[in-house]
Amino acid sequence: MTVRSILDEKGHEVQTIGPEATLREAATLLATKRIGAIVVTDPERRVVGIISERDVVRVIGNDGPARLDDPVSSVMTSKVVTCDGNETVHQIMESMTAGRFRHLPVVQDGKLVGIISIGDVVKHRVAEMERESHQLREYIMTA
Repeated sequence: MTVRSILDEKGHEVQTIGPEATLREAATLLATKRIGAIVVTDPERRVVGIISERDVVRVIGNDGPARLDDPVSSVMTSKVVTCDGNETVHQIMESMTAGRFRHLPVVQDGKLVGIISIGDVVKHRVAEMERESHQLREYIMTA
């Protein structure tokens, strides 16, 4: 199964924010949309960073709520690992595990086209295992 197949099923909608937006705006978007990360993009929809709930909580915990008026660019991860639609679920699982992150922006021709979360990966892996189990049961019943 590929990243593209996951996106085709779940959709390509991604919440984005500009690097000049405040942490307060990012925190509000995270809470309102009930998501764990926002991709930071430039006007051409190129990925310039990513900010997660963990990032916001860490900076407020360390420095206090006054940081909510700082720009997203001061806190975001700017070296973002991305993937493309042709990568397999196994490949992105390895990437997420090695990098210890839960969200992976999907890029095509340099532009953001989707996002895959660890929840998406687990959901599709479980569905794949259930299909295999069902096929084995069917095979056993007909043998």
